[in-house]
Parts: sequence; structure tokens; C-alpha cells
Amino acid sequence: MELNLEPLKLKGVREERPLVISGPCSAETEEQVLNTAHQLANKGIKIFRAGIWKPRTKPGGFEGIGTDGLRWMRRVKQETGMLTTTEVATAKHAEEAIKAGIDILWIGARTTANPFAVQELADALKGVDIPVLIKNPVNPDLELWIGALERINGAGIKRLAVIHRGFSNYDKTIYRNLPQWHIPIELRRRIPNLPIICDPSHIGGKRELIAPLCQQAMDLGFDGLIVESHCNPDAAWSDAKQQVTPDILDYILNLLVIRKETQTTENLSELRKQIDECDNNLIQELAKRMRVAREIGTYKKEHNMTILQTVRYNEILDKRASQGVLCGMSSNFVKKVFEAIHEESVRQQMEILNK
Repeated sequence: MELNLEPLKLKGVREERPLVISGPCSAETEEQVLNTAHQLANKGIKIFRAGIWKPRTKPGGFEGIGTDGLRWMRRVKQETGMLTTTEVATAKHAEEAIKAGIDILWIGARTTANPFAVQELADALKGVDIPVLIKNPVNPDLELWIGALERINGAGIKRLAVIHRGFSNYDKTIYRNLPQWHIPIELRRRIPNLPIICDPSHIGGKRELIAPLCQQAMDLGFDGLIVESHCNPDAAWSDAKQQVTPDILDYILNLLVIRKETQTTENLSELRKQIDECDNNLIQELAKRMRVAREIGTYKKEHNMTILQTVRYNEILDKRASQGVLCGMSSNFVKKVFEAIHEESVRQQMEILNK
């Protein structure tokens, strides 16, 4: 399905990279919301975000101030001239936010993962002209992300953008949510005119990671940033560790290097020819490897052997990972490559055994 998109065209916001959205994780008190908003407005931020309804992983935590916070958001708009945005997860949320004059809606990662919930929001938004930002689902599923876009676009919402907030992972890493940059990159390849906004607060989970993640997003050509900022981050009622003060946000933004986007690639043509040659060689070598794998499959079949030889597989992964490090590549990258190669080898050997 091809999306029917229009530019975001946000009133009072210049169309330049990066589009910046900022504000606290949660609207906690009227004083906190207005204090943070005025500080951000003084730094030149044009779009204020705050969570009114907060989906929590477990019960008992702060789940948002509710509709009272919409009145505070209205005051932000009146007093600072900033646009306002908040997360909606149900049709009722959407209706109340629109009624309160919220300028932009966003759909959270947990909601994006549920097609029924997205469709409920799509039905509620029919006939409404409002920008909608859609966060990636919690799991790394590009089709689910695109499906949410199609549902909202099918309701007539043409001003769409996505928020890349990273993906949940059960392993411990430096990130709260793994960036897995290749997923939004593939989304950009499929839908080139769709704005992509990076959420370094949720990817990093720690305020010290926000600056490098912002720069990475800009280097990848992302269109904007949504950063959590609080007038007193350490006292925040939710996600305190990943929020920064307006002053720190301003410092981070001023240090960003915004490289020009250009389609001129004449100076890269020779280097790209070398890449093409390397890729062709890789394909040929992989084809040769698969031929050998099929011969091994034939041998296993003739000698009644199982396909998976765990000791040998572990040996390949460990050795190749070490070789990759010596050649300037990460061991994790090399392991992933050889896991994919092994998976294809097993598939081809299975075909031989099943003949």
C-alpha cells in the first residue's frame, strides 16, 4: 500500500533539520509543566511535549495526571506560543486531546504493537486534520510499524512522521532500547518522503547518552529529535535518568554538526565502483561456500548424520569473530553475518535430506 502523505507544515516552525520537540516525560504539576515550557521556549524550542496518560510496564507506578494536564498544555500554548503534543493510546485520549487543542498527537510503542488499538485510533481520527507521529513497536518488526502508518493514513491523516525510540531487548546493553539503526534506514528506503524523528531519551535511557545519539541520528539524515527535558530532572516522577534540563538540551543542540543532505555523488562514483566489485566478489564466494555446504549435506545424508553439528558451529562463530576483530570489525557484526550464512547452509542441507 502506497501512503498518501503531505509535508508536516507545522505553524510557526521552520522547515529545517533538526525539528526539535522537547518537554518532560510526564506532566506532573501545573508549575512543573509551565516552568519547563517557559525555559524551553526561551531556548528557541517550538514544540512542547508532555505525557498526560502514561502506559506503565507494571501497575503501581505513576500513570499520568490525566485530563487535568490538558488544561496545563493549553496554558503552555497560550503563554509561550509553542505547539503542543502528547501521546494517545485510546479513542477517548485522542478525542480529549483534540478537544483541548493539542496540535500534534503521537502513538506510543506499546500501542503501535497492537493493530486493534491502532485501528481504534484510526477510526477516531477520521475527518480530523492533525499531524500524527508513530513510534516504532517495542519489538523490531518493520512490517508492524508500516502497518500502523497504513492504518492511520487510511483514516485520512496525511501529515505523518515516525519516531524511532529503539527496540526492547532482554540482554543487558548500554542502551535502554537497542537503536537497530538498520530498521529506520530500511523504512526510509521504502518510504523516502516520510519524516523520521529520533528519540534519544528512550533509546539511551541515560542522559549522558543523549548527545551522541542525537549526533548519530543527524549523521544518518534523520529529520528531527524528540528529547525529554524537565526543569528538575532528578525529581521527575517518571524516567528521571533520561531527562535533561533545558540548559543541557540547548548545549547539546548547539554542539550538533548538521551535515548537508545532497544527491550529488560524482566524487563517490569511483569508491562506489569498488564497493560494487567487493559485493560481486562476496556473492561469488558465498555461492561457492553454499556449493560446499550442499556437498556436506549429501555426505551427511549418505552417512545418516544430523545436519546441526553444534561443536563445529560454535568453532566457526568464535574463530570468525576473532578474525573480524583483527580486521577492524566488531565481533558482534561478524557473528551475525556467519549466523545468517549458517542458517542458509542449514536450509540448503535440509533440502538435500528431504529429497
